[in-house]
Amino acid sequence: MRGMDPALDSLTAGMAVLYGGNRVTRVSSELAAGFQPGDRLLVDGDTGALLHVPAAAQAMASEAVGRAAEAFAAIGAVSDATISDFFDRFAALLEGEAAWAPIAAANAADVARAAAAGRPVGRLAATPAMRAEMIAGLRGWRDAGAGRGRVVERIEHDGWSVEQVTAPLGVVGFVFEGRPNVFADAAGVIRGGNTVVFRIGGDALETARAISAHALVPALAGAGLPPGAAVLVESADRAAGWAMFADPRLALAVARGSGPAVAQLGSVARSAGTPVSLHGTGGAWLVADDSADAARFGAVVEASLDRKVCNTLNVCCVVRARAAELVPLFLAALERAGDALGRRARLHVAAGDEAWLPPGFASAEPIALDDLGREWEWDETPEVSLKIVGDLDEAVALFNRHSPRFIACLIADDAQAQARFYEAVDAAFVGDGFTRWVDGQYAFGRPELGLSNWQHGRLFARGGVLSGDGVFTLRTRMRQMAPALRR
Repeated sequence: MRGMDPALDSLTAGMAVLYGGNRVTRVSSELAAGFQPGDRLLVDGDTGALLHVPAAAQAMASEAVGRAAEAFAAIGAVSDATISDFFDRFAALLEGEAAWAPIAAANAADVARAAAAGRPVGRLAATPAMRAEMIAGLRGWRDAGAGRGRVVERIEHDGWSVEQVTAPLGVVGFVFEGRPNVFADAAGVIRGGNTVVFRIGGDALETARAISAHALVPALAGAGLPPGAAVLVESADRAAGWAMFADPRLALAVARGSGPAVAQLGSVARSAGTPVSLHGTGGAWLVADDSADAARFGAVVEASLDRKVCNTLNVCCVVRARAAELVPLFLAALERAGDALGRRARLHVAAGDEAWLPPGFASAEPIALDDLGREWEWDETPEVSLKIVGDLDEAVALFNRHSPRFIACLIADDAQAQARFYEAVDAAFVGDGFTRWVDGQYAFGRPELGLSNWQHGRLFARGGVLSGDGVFTLRTRMRQMAPALRR
């Protein structure tokens, strides 16, 4: 019997590494010098980037996934009532000051460090509103119906029957950006009998540790769930996320955050044969056609720019026939959105459309048509792109070509235009009002694990909102009533 192949324990500068079946990338001098025995080398199959995973990060991620895998083997014997008790305890601890005080202190320190480093802190702060949403989300999972054992289809045959039954999927791995409320979101997969291992962005790591220590772990223990049912990978090193997503014991890999980072994590997971759900590129599009109500349009623009998240307005298209009337309303709404945040908003306008701006309006930056696909990552200064189009069809074509195929809203009183827009636009979420409605908690009353776009193709048999109750698989069960049944 052949023994195991020797492990790679060193690299040399210029070493060729094959990827994608027929492409080659090479080891840099810096990577070769830093690679030590026990480290691991991963390859981004899309870009050829070489990802160095130090042994310590690999060990930490492997241990966390192992604990979650052990917990999954045990959680099948845990009752749904026990799982409900976990959510109730988790929510109660977050609601109580004894647990929240150290969490708030850790978060304040995280926010201060990020601000000192010049990084945005708007989504990092554990505000009272975020705390309330976490508590409400956990109690929503407490009260939700059991996710295991639901019969979704039953077929009766002569003397026997067969049925499709929901079942837990397994260990779900999450990598999130620095938002403390991910714990309530990610814990939702436990409702269906899954277990979870997650890593959060370094800016929020101390907050995550505090939530884990003062609320999550005590809730698991108090309810009697396996201790590995929810595990935090306590590492600020991005390599820990790569190592986690490369672990074949994951049943599903979920990533949300910045577009390039999420795409890279998805490539790592796919290389390990793990299904992925990626939630990285956002930015909503809003179109006003020639039947748009002017007052409605202005209100929608302002309401879509109150804060920067993935469903914030990013590109606005106005038909040329109404541009003289609607562009000033758009600019006024943009200004109001900036005033509400104490900032002067930033505008980008498609090159060639500057003439539609009022005389003396000099603060708009011309951008190329291809840049309509760029998501503006702002914290306190609203930032949006404007494009003047000939008609609704041109707006739809631009969306389908340049956008992440995420959110498209149309302001139009013409019902036929709304119907044509819905059929033609290739978006996961379509509406006729403000863009910020796209949210699992707000729209469906369920904490979301992420919102999927269609940037890389439509998703078969799965909606755009990934929530805890959507993480399941199916088992098939046969029951035989006729003893002498033969085929």
